[in-house]
Amino acid sequence: MNPHDKINVPDYFPVEVPRFAAGQVVRHKRYGYRGVVVDFDLSCRANEQWYQGNQSQPEREQPWYHVLVDGSEIATYAAESSLDVDEDSEAVTHTLIRHFFEVYDGQRYVRNDEPWPGWM
Repeated sequence: MNPHDKINVPDYFPVEVPRFAAGQVVRHKRYGYRGVVVDFDLSCRANEQWYQGNQSQPEREQPWYHVLVDGSEIATYAAESSLDVDEDSEAVTHTLIRHFFEVYDGQRYVRNDEPWPGWM
């Protein structure tokens, strides 16, 4: 899949199609960090206290992504409007990559067969 392609979802899907998919490498527009998308929510699922503590407070009613931040042990929760496709072809370095993905093919990470934590 081309990193600029949208995900193809059936017509009955209740909202606009998320722009990014699990395994895609993204860059945060404001903070500049890059990372790999692990999962997404169709809207912000964080509680109100967390959301009010978020400095930028992007719109809640859009896809939000769980992102493993490159070169750290941090995972973030970022709104779609805050992210762009990362054009860098370098792999992301994060201690949790192996828990979610099998290999990096030079454009995206390929999902492994392990059950994801909390999904069992």
